[in-house]
Amino acid sequence: MIKNQKPLSLVEATEYAELNEKTNLKSFTKKFTKLDLKDAKEIRERLEKLGLVNLDGGIISKIIDTLPENNGDLAKVSTGTNLSEEEIKNIINIIKEFK
Repeated sequence: MIKNQKPLSLVEATEYAELNEKTNLKSFTKKFTKLDLKDAKEIRERLEKLGLVNLDGGIISKIIDTLPENNGDLAKVSTGTNLSEEEIKNIINIIKEFK
């Protein structure tokens, strides 16, 4: 039964995989994640606090998964969001704190 349809990053999805030890999802996602769960949740919280209308949960999940380092990388995961230069700068600065 689906209880919630909130977009999650890979590392956040592992939290739910821990509930079911029979799944291989946790071991699979660890191969591709760059952060621990605590940091991923903090990045999500800080990006949500920016209050950017164009930055939805799906885009935030992509940002957490890819950790873009510059405007070009961010543009690739946030296509169609029309972020301003100041908004892009704020997002990149948050990400840099976790690298």
